[in-house]
Amino acid sequence: MHRSRLGGLIIDCQIGDLGSAADFWSQALGYSEKHSSDPADENYVLLETGPDEPYIELQKVDHPSRVHIDIEADDIEAEVRRLEKLGAKRIEQVRTWWVMEAPTGHRFCIVSPQRTDFAQNAMQWA
Repeated sequence: MHRSRLGGLIIDCQIGDLGSAADFWSQALGYSEKHSSDPADENYVLLETGPDEPYIELQKVDHPSRVHIDIEADDIEAEVRRLEKLGAKRIEQVRTWWVMEAPTGHRFCIVSPQRTDFAQNAMQWA
């Protein structure tokens, strides 16, 4: 048995300056930017959403710009297998998460829980 839920929206940006993209989306959506001091996070900027809202993150990428969702799961492998049974396929493992593709061609990621209220608000799967 495991749990999962919509985690957030990731704005993939094929752009040289992620800061300018973060400035635009921060102002467009009305959220403050939150930058990490960890060098491993240099290609990411988080927008500070409310505690009951999905997180929004900008990510610098090499592929064409697009938006994808993250699904949080307390057992990533179990969630990946559940979604494979629904027709999704594994594309690539990155760090601790999986990039997947839905039968519709949309890419999405399965990640570990990101928000503190995960257990209270996630769906439970057998």
